[in-house]
Amino acid sequence: MTMNGKVVLITGGNAGVGKETAVGLAREGAHVVFTSRDPARGADALADIRKRSGSDTVEVMPLDLASFASIRTFSEAFLASHDRLDVLVNNAGLVQQQRALTDDGFEMTFGVNHLGHFLLTSLLLDRLCASAPARVVVVSSHAHKHAGGGLDFDDLQSERAYKSFQVYGKTKLANIYFTREQARRVDPSEVTVNALHPGFVASRFGRDGDTGRLGDVAMVLGRPFAISPEKGALTSIWLASSPDVEGTTGGYFYKCKPSTPSKLAQDDEIARRLWAVSDELVAGAGA
Repeated sequence: MTMNGKVVLITGGNAGVGKETAVGLAREGAHVVFTSRDPARGADALADIRKRSGSDTVEVMPLDLASFASIRTFSEAFLASHDRLDVLVNNAGLVQQQRALTDDGFEMTFGVNHLGHFLLTSLLLDRLCASAPARVVVVSSHAHKHAGGGLDFDDLQSERAYKSFQVYGKTKLANIYFTREQARRVDPSEVTVNALHPGFVASRFGRDGDTGRLGDVAMVLGRPFAISPEKGALTSIWLASSPDVEGTTGGYFYKCKPSTPSKLAQDDEIARRLWAVSDELVAGAGA
């Protein structure tokens, strides 16, 4: 899949794996659009990505995945200014020590990591199909294997119990369910959908106070064992651009190779149930 003339959208591309994914795909000739919640960080990242990639066909657009209104405004602006979308990389994510809510009243980690991308993809799906063959790349994590028994459909918003990394793991499990069900719902000759584990990456993720002092210490202590954001982005770049995965859909990858998610993550009945519940939650929020 040559990237010349291809339009790629990356959520959360102002830092870490998302930023390196933007650099890598811009180097391959793609027109890269990345999102940033913070305008200042977005502007700084834009200058750096253009400089390092040697490409001027990179732009940044504002998006807050914790707000359905922001997602809808962004989608309308993107569709009005771009007549095609060849690759959507659902990269943005967060983990928080304390339970918080999105603008629409959902638990923040679940709202951003799963529901926000669920809505965004649905709003852009027609443009993806019209740009066929197109791809959706979903950044999940091996953390899905530590989801504490899986999703509790009676407490998806973690109101009864909130443990930050367990909640994060559940959202990464939700990412895999989303990948498998979206792949089932769309013709693979039009759009393929695949998820990945980037590896344990040395980035700012989890180190800006979201996980509290304990989370900051854990991230610092683990840093010597972490890989660089550049290495962490390799599988995202590969899934977005490589001819090796043309037509491949519903998969889970690590180090540019197929990987096996947990047995629980392979339960397609749960994937279908999560899809239906997510649809209802998004509709109920007036999105």
